[in-house]
Amino acid sequence: MNKQRKQYDEEFKKRAVQLSYDPGRTVQSVIDSLGISNSMLYRWREKYSETGEPTEEAIHNDEVRRLRKQLAELEEENEILKKASAYFAKHQR
Repeated sequence: MNKQRKQYDEEFKKRAVQLSYDPGRTVQSVIDSLGISNSMLYRWREKYSETGEPTEEAIHNDEVRRLRKQLAELEEENEILKKASAYFAKHQR
């Protein structure tokens, strides 16, 4: 019996964050009304500002993730080229 994870779109997340910063509401009331977990809302608050824009930390994390992926791809390409170079050097003699 697998519990299916619910997916929320970006607009829902941004709106939830905006509601959580509303001075007339508590964070707990937003969590209860939307039916989401406490940790989920706080993760979204790390990702989005009061206005719904990405935070500096979120932008930085996305850039780091992109660069790590690019580095892994380049390292893999480098390994392939090393192996190909060794193969052709061996068969050239």
